[in-house]
Amino acid sequence: MQSFEQYTPTKVVFGKGAEERAGKLLKDAGASRAFVVYGGGSVVKNGILERVRKSVEAEGIIWEEFPGAKPNPLLSHAREGVQRAIACKADYILAIGGGSAIDTAKAVALGAAEPGTDIWEFWMGRKEIRKALPVGAVLTLSAAGSEMSDSAVLTEDGTGHKAGVNADAIRPKLAFMNPELTYTIPRYQVACGVVDILMHTLERYFTPVKGNELTDEIAEGLMRTVIKNGETAYRDQTDYDAMSELMWCGSLSHNGLTGLGRPKDFAAHKLGHGLSGMFDKAHGATLSATWGSWARYVYHLDKERFARYGRKVWGLNIEDTEGAAIAAIERTEEFFRSLQMPTCIGELGVGVLPDEVLRKLADSATKGGTVEVACFRKLSAQDLYEIYKAANHE
Repeated sequence: MQSFEQYTPTKVVFGKGAEERAGKLLKDAGASRAFVVYGGGSVVKNGILERVRKSVEAEGIIWEEFPGAKPNPLLSHAREGVQRAIACKADYILAIGGGSAIDTAKAVALGAAEPGTDIWEFWMGRKEIRKALPVGAVLTLSAAGSEMSDSAVLTEDGTGHKAGVNADAIRPKLAFMNPELTYTIPRYQVACGVVDILMHTLERYFTPVKGNELTDEIAEGLMRTVIKNGETAYRDQTDYDAMSELMWCGSLSHNGLTGLGRPKDFAAHKLGHGLSGMFDKAHGATLSATWGSWARYVYHLDKERFARYGRKVWGLNIEDTEGAAIAAIERTEEFFRSLQMPTCIGELGVGVLPDEVLRKLADSATKGGTVEVACFRKLSAQDLYEIYKAANHE
């Protein structure tokens, strides 16, 4: 087993009615002024916002709302949230929604704790993250895993540049997880979430570091669970058992557990972030559109690993290593298609992209070609261009 550090301080309240305990636990955590971040009108229409508000205000906590978080959350919106949180003297940031609301809340928590710093400085790596206001989350979408992760992603307005940060300071302290809150999600969003959850573990599973037996078994078990329950949830998102398994898988896939003892690759996330930032496409869809091309580009470096993935996760009974590795990639793409997820760029609805756009995407992901990304194979701007090119069809 390789050395590692693990830090998951999030207290999880899981099950029916979990959101109604928000007030009591925020009070126990010392909150007096809650700054509440959410997206559009869905949490208003379905009554979730009102239930949480009553729970929080019943404990004498001041409630300040900040709506408007969007998929691929924007830097400008997060900056506005920082100023409003400072103005109302918030001491706790509470997100209600999915990864977009939670990532926005994390950005607000960082900026409110460091009033003199523009938050984009953190995302650009020019300012070290040292502290943040405490963050809590009422989860309504199983996908990003942000409710237990140390990461947050923002998109810069105008440029479409999408970037992430990682820091223990922004890992949520509380997560309220009621699978029933995910029942009204559109089927497309369920499918995007399934892809994102699966990818968070795939990108920890395919790394060059070996010798982590338990981590492998946890990762493989989680992926089997996502696949099985993802198919059920896609057919019926009111299936409590399937939605609850997905919700918990989403949290564990991105809290570090499925990658202990090895680095994260996250090549597909780099590829996908460029597409979602430039074209404002759903994160999960951009991952499924590029993963197969990445896998075919790198699988020869460790065919045994891909073959093991096929046998342990997909149940392939293929002795030949090469055959099992290729079949594992194909089965993954078949699964994406069964959820009506794209497996190439053209299926994202952006058409076949001009060569100069592919170059721009690759250049952006590697900071102008000055850095390499990922770790299963270190990828240059030229490598990313070749992967984008392979995925660039309809």
